[in-house]
Amino acid sequence: MNTSSRFAFAVHVLALLSLQQGVALSSEMIAGSVNTNPVLIRRLLAMLAEAGLTTSQLGAGGGALLAREPRDITLLDVYHAVDDAQLFAMHRETPNPACMVGRNIQTVLTGIIDDAQQALESSLASRTLADATADVVRAERSRERKRKAAGG
Repeated sequence: MNTSSRFAFAVHVLALLSLQQGVALSSEMIAGSVNTNPVLIRRLLAMLAEAGLTTSQLGAGGGALLAREPRDITLLDVYHAVDDAQLFAMHRETPNPACMVGRNIQTVLTGIIDDAQQALESSLASRTLADATADVVRAERSRERKRKAAGG
């Protein structure tokens, strides 16, 4: 059982690009911020570009750019671009039909999982990249105020 970090990485990358105000960033620069390998960032950028969220500028000073305004990119757009899997998966093997729980659990879980997926997608659809970026800026300002208040 594992969880994907693609969504978190993608929001990180897009927030970073949105703060650049049209200045292209290389995958190496982005990877430095995310603290990961540039190859992983290039794969992620390809997924985001395929979804129409980023574009590339070639040549000297080239790199990744946002393809749309941050206020026009919902976090659901990002989720669908990079992590369009179900929130939870069912059993890999069919449960035991001779067991009361085994023969009924998948039906029960389907409704629960569908509700959870719908809640996730509704929440992501109500937030934009601009919202996430503004939260990053607010968090940094708060951090700076605390640092100054502590005398550092």
